[in-house]
Amino acid sequence: MRSLPYFCRGQVVRGFGRGSKELGIPTANFPESVVDNLPADISTGIYYGWARVDNGDIHKMVMSIGWNPYYKNTKKSMETHVIHKFKEDFYGQTLSVAMVGYIRPERGFESLDELIAAIHSDIEEAKMKLDLPEHLKLKEHHFFKTAVLTTPNQILNGHRL
Repeated sequence: MRSLPYFCRGQVVRGFGRGSKELGIPTANFPESVVDNLPADISTGIYYGWARVDNGDIHKMVMSIGWNPYYKNTKKSMETHVIHKFKEDFYGQTLSVAMVGYIRPERGFESLDELIAAIHSDIEEAKMKLDLPEHLKLKEHHFFKTAVLTTPNQILNGHRL
């Protein structure tokens, strides 16, 4: 994937409401405008990288891009699990992410437990890979050093942020 690392920024919107409630793994969802502008070579699947909420600290993240086959979604989504315990949700705040690597394609699961186990495995793989020097350096990328604007309409990697 030539577009990696890929940087994007957008306001956190309400998703399907399953991450925290049904899976026990909270996710932050990007609006359709961010999802619709992904480069063609960013295929569906599970990615890992770095995330920042507003002007806060930078944390490891894992992201699902696609239709969530287990739930048979008809709308493509980008769901980011920031690997950090937040005290409260952050709907309406700006999420900045650097997608730096690919873990696996999206796939269907026979049960909710199987899906949850796969997500936990993805999280562990992301944690390990993000400790590699080539990925750690992206945590310090200038993208994260710029203050979040009140209107996240910048352009980066060829699409509106």
